[in-house]
Amino acid sequence: MQQTQARSPGRGRDPFIDVIRALCVLAVISQHWLMPVLAYENGHLSTGNALASPGWWIVTWLTQVMPMVFFAGGAANFFSFRPTKSTRVWLRSRIARLLVPVVPLAAVWLLLPHVLIGAGVPEQPVLLAGKIAGQLLWFLAVYVLVVALTPVMYGWYRRYGWRVVGVLAVCALAVDVLRFEVGPAIGFVNALFVWLAVHQIGFHYADGGLRVRSGRASAGLSAAGFGLTAVAVFFGPYPASMIGMPGAPVSNMSPPTALMLSLAVGQLGLWLTLKPVITRLAARPSVTAVLGWCGTRFMTLYLWHMPALVMTAGIAVVGLGFSTPTPGSPMWFAVAPLWVGVSGVFLVCFTRLFGRFEFRRGSGAASEMGLGKIVLAAILSAGGLLGLAAQGFIAPGNPLAPVLWVALVLAGLLVVRERTAPEVGAGQGSRLVPVQLDVHHEGARGGDVRGEDSRTEGARGGDVRTEGGRTEGGRVLARHGSG
Repeated sequence: MQQTQARSPGRGRDPFIDVIRALCVLAVISQHWLMPVLAYENGHLSTGNALASPGWWIVTWLTQVMPMVFFAGGAANFFSFRPTKSTRVWLRSRIARLLVPVVPLAAVWLLLPHVLIGAGVPEQPVLLAGKIAGQLLWFLAVYVLVVALTPVMYGWYRRYGWRVVGVLAVCALAVDVLRFEVGPAIGFVNALFVWLAVHQIGFHYADGGLRVRSGRASAGLSAAGFGLTAVAVFFGPYPASMIGMPGAPVSNMSPPTALMLSLAVGQLGLWLTLKPVITRLAARPSVTAVLGWCGTRFMTLYLWHMPALVMTAGIAVVGLGFSTPTPGSPMWFAVAPLWVGVSGVFLVCFTRLFGRFEFRRGSGAASEMGLGKIVLAAILSAGGLLGLAAQGFIAPGNPLAPVLWVALVLAGLLVVRERTAPEVGAGQGSRLVPVQLDVHHEGARGGDVRGEDSRTEGARGGDVRTEGGRTEGGRVLARHGSG
């Protein structure tokens, strides 16, 4: 590998990262829609996992995309943070933009389960739906903390380089040893060690340190990563599946194990091997349009794809008595496109309704704020998001618990939220989203990156513009991809 100290790869937009983030969110959505094995009888909805079928674990080595999500997030934060003039302004803006799209999700799901039960829908499937709707908020909880630590991690990157990744990897392995030898609870510490390490690898890509010289070298990197993963599974205590399976004593994801690091290396090497093909594909106008549309809606797509699945399952399984065919059977493959298509229709509707929250910005540039308040906002919001991920939006034994978790998230948002009037602009420039980049540019020196017909006037906080857009005073004013 060729390592550089302070330059980004190439010049202009980085279509490689654009495609990675789009395919990551597509993989998350499609996997979550196709995994459930559902049946409904006598008011009880039973659930299973199609990937628990014999031999299907190998699919998860490619479809478990969270390593690439945090890698892309690391590149995004590097591009955005490097030119910023104020760490506090950057943190305030970043955290607020992560939390705002959660507000409509919470508003709907705090009420909807109670409305459904009051309307006579059996309680058990409603409780399950309320839990599923909040389950994926674990990602935002961790990502908020990762964002809050970005200034520290950036400083360590500049001073210590790859040694930071090595230290984090060693810490992750040490936590795994304690997890398996002492108790499983300690494993949750790896939610920071593992994902910070992958996030840090994104720094190296953004700064040019992951430029491999040939396809053979990147293929070798992929083989090494997947090979190390296979060895750890075969000889170690790690399960073969990269997602948690029903009834399995150990999960590689909840909490994450150090195995996610070797998986990240394998996946990244594979992506780098395919980079020439991906770059040519992304240059096509139709693909560019799709990437532009998705780029302003990633958070909404992530937050609402499980409610879309809940709608499909509620109508088909609970309402019409449909049961999922045996995974892998001809009937399963025949039904899958219809199942995904209906869920997709609901997701498009949700995106049109709630996507506008992802575009909300203050009417002026973000202002300074005390670091203590920013840290408080990160802790409050992360705690609330973790509570919702663990309990869901309805808890029969403690009905006030979801309200408390949402209140913590809102409290964190109110601490960092700008007091200026919000602005809604469909199709504005890139947004910070769970899977990824505000902007991905190659050749971004000092973060001042220009696309065609764009210009920068006093850009602050590393806001990035798309083609045909411009940045003024830290605000993105884009003229493409209206949605």
